[in-house]
Amino acid sequence: MLLIRALIFDFDGLILDTEGPIYHSWLEVYEAHGVALPFELWVKTVGSSNQAFHPQHHLEAQLGRPLAQEVIDRRVDRRVELVLAQPLLPGVAGLVDEARAARLKVGVASSSSRDWVNGHLGRLGLLDRCDCIRCRDDVEHVKPEPDLYLAVIDCLGVPATEAVAIEDSPNGIAAAKRAGLLCVAIPNPITAGLDLGAADLRLGSLAEVTLQQLLDRLSDNP
Repeated sequence: MLLIRALIFDFDGLILDTEGPIYHSWLEVYEAHGVALPFELWVKTVGSSNQAFHPQHHLEAQLGRPLAQEVIDRRVDRRVELVLAQPLLPGVAGLVDEARAARLKVGVASSSSRDWVNGHLGRLGLLDRCDCIRCRDDVEHVKPEPDLYLAVIDCLGVPATEAVAIEDSPNGIAAAKRAGLLCVAIPNPITAGLDLGAADLRLGSLAEVTLQQLLDRLSDNP
């Protein structure tokens, strides 16, 4: 029988669709400079960091010159504008509430900064409903390394075998599996075409299932 004591959520692209806005804010900059932004390079950053692909450095290399500071600042403002227009993704709040009602621990594991994650969770009314949040500030390596998930389960006091990660990207899924967790994939428009096959279960949305249905489906997919 499957015993689960904690749900651990990714943030970007899973709780809030920040992935689309971040991508489109950079795409606009690239297009304004007449340079293509290769999607196959961009997706290396999704769920991880800019170490594998740095959009600013890549564009500057193509142009042969640094971007003007006003261009960088405008891109950040555009990102904020697009992100703030995004609603909480379907099913997230309900699943968090169900988990808390069932006395499961709720965690967040994100490769983004603590200020970014906490700021948006607070704005969305979820910050106080999380038992533990670990971000890139808290670990040596972000996803796809397992550090973030290992840090969260240590904080929650549950073994990896009793926690479920909910992710949207190959980098996030890899991190969860390397840490020994079961993993549910919920693709967003940026990650829908990527290989999410390493997850134990794939759903179109968290709104498709109740907590019990989610756990039942994981039990049926050993």
